[in-house]
Amino acid sequence: MPLDTSTYSLALLRLDGRRWNELRRIHAQISTQAAADGSSYLEMGNTKVICTVTGPAEGRRTAQGAGQECRVEVEISIAGFSGVERKRRGRADKRTQEMQHTLTTAFTSTIFTHLYPHSTITLTLHVLSQDGSLLAACLNAATLALIDAGIPMSDYLCACTAGSTANEDADEPLLDLNGLEEQELPFLTAGVLGDNDKVAVLMLETRVRVERVEGMLAVAVDGCKRVRGILDAVVRAHGRRIVEEGV
Repeated sequence: MPLDTSTYSLALLRLDGRRWNELRRIHAQISTQAAADGSSYLEMGNTKVICTVTGPAEGRRTAQGAGQECRVEVEISIAGFSGVERKRRGRADKRTQEMQHTLTTAFTSTIFTHLYPHSTITLTLHVLSQDGSLLAACLNAATLALIDAGIPMSDYLCACTAGSTANEDADEPLLDLNGLEEQELPFLTAGVLGDNDKVAVLMLETRVRVERVEGMLAVAVDGCKRVRGILDAVVRAHGRRIVEEGV
């Protein structure tokens, strides 16, 4: 059933009751897996992701010897029950491989890899539920897990999505799309370092008129800054809890 966007400009509300610039509920925890070097659990709406970090560990030996630089490896597994259709995605799934490559590239440039020569840092993400903004949720969950593991980075890497309605009367793009909106609307995923406008990740997988891209990106960047505030609050609350338990 096509998504009816005609009511956006009239009621200024979306199908889930949010306004155009509202984030969905974000819930996150860190240190959820005691056996991992770092771990996190994150919900963005009904999209739910678990991330664990292993390493830095000694890198694999090759015929030419171990690599000089630290390697960042990403593995994503998507549960068959995570979406509306019960479809199991294997390692050869193109969409999964694209997300793994995006995360690997993003965190290779964000982590201070020069501090860990001849080492490998492995991020493993398990997708439990999908309802839009999957790549953004994976980036945010990985950021929290790396912080929990104590791996130094240049700053938080926070991500959010923004879409454009087909309604010509709508002046503003939509922030943080859910699954139904992603199926019907062109959207992009942006990842920002810290609370500035430095874009580290930009993924546009659908066709959209070029004059709409700037507005979509501006809304996504603003959403990333708000996500950073939420993730920072999660990290600070965890730190206070550790101090209180230690006392």
